[in-house]
Amino acid sequence: MQVSSMASQVAAATAVGSVTTSMAQANAAVDSKEMAKIMNQFQRENEVMAVREEMMDDALADAFEEEGLEGEADEITGQVLAELGIELDGKFVGLEATGALPVQQQQQQGVEEEDGVDDLKARLDAL
Repeated sequence: MQVSSMASQVAAATAVGSVTTSMAQANAAVDSKEMAKIMNQFQRENEVMAVREEMMDDALADAFEEEGLEGEADEITGQVLAELGIELDGKFVGLEATGALPVQQQQQQGVEEEDGVDDLKARLDAL
């Protein structure tokens, strides 16, 4: 049991030694001064980008946060729809918009539906 334990320790020590050698080779391949220079440049560019993003956010917020703009747009939309004769009740439920049709057209559709129903009844009675 002691022999197997010692063999495991020797294997672990050998593995640590090979990892140490690999890390030493990796450190020799990487120039730490150049890496620090690249990281500093990256940090500066990242800060510049954050400042630009903040400036753009502020500009967009100023452009779109005018309180009267939305009310004015609704008023103009209402005027245009009123000129066209379209009434909106503020609720867009489903696709049924029979209230948007002129009264004359609604009456005509009602007559056409009644004629269609009467025609179907006549055909059924004939059978």
